[in-house]
Amino acid sequence: MEVSEYDLNGNGRIDPDERKIMMEDRRRKMEDADSKRDTQRRLTVACTAGMLLYPVVIVFAVWTGLDRAAELITDIASVYVIGASGVVAAYFGFNAMESKITSSTSKVEYREYDK
Repeated sequence: MEVSEYDLNGNGRIDPDERKIMMEDRRRKMEDADSKRDTQRRLTVACTAGMLLYPVVIVFAVWTGLDRAAELITDIASVYVIGASGVVAAYFGFNAMESKITSSTSKVEYREYDK
C-alpha cells in the first residue's frame, strides 16, 4: 500500500477523511475477494456433484427404459467429465498458487518493516 495512493491532498500524510476512504477501499477489496472465493467454491462443488451424479443419471435412464437417452448421455460423458475435472483442477491449482504468492508477499513485507 502506498501512501500517495490515498493522500488525496498531497500533504504527505493520510488525514481522517483520507483514512476513511482508504479503509472503505480495503473493505471493498476484501468483500470482492470473499465473493470471488465463494463463487469459485460453489462452481467447484457444482462440477464435482455433477461428476458424481452423472453415472446415477445414466443408470436411472436405463432403469426407466430411456435407453436412447442413456446412450446420448453416455456419449457426452467423456467431454463433460473432462470439462468438469478441468474446472475442479483449476480451482485447486489457482488456490495453491494464490496461497504461495500470498505467503511469499507477506514475508517480503515483514522483511521490509524489520529494517
